[in-house]
Amino acid sequence: MAYLAALALAVGFGLPVAVLSAALAQGKAASAALEGIARQPEAAGQIQTAMIIGLALIESLVIYALLMFFMLQGKLPTIDQVVQVAQAAVK
Repeated sequence: MAYLAALALAVGFGLPVAVLSAALAQGKAASAALEGIARQPEAAGQIQTAMIIGLALIESLVIYALLMFFMLQGKLPTIDQVVQVAQAAVK
């Protein structure tokens, strides 16, 4: 039963945590890139290229988390199975 609870927590909280973390990281990366461009406008092309690559890598981690979410969601038991396990534990 502890396994099912841990799995439900991982599925329920894993994706939102990954998305929020990625959103913060993307905001920080864009902010740092814009500050760099403001300081050295002549390096705008190189900074922008590095920023886009960094944002793509951050987004790929979110896509990976989404994939794991769907894979783990298929492993969750149905409500009927949970009720059966709970009734067996009470008896």
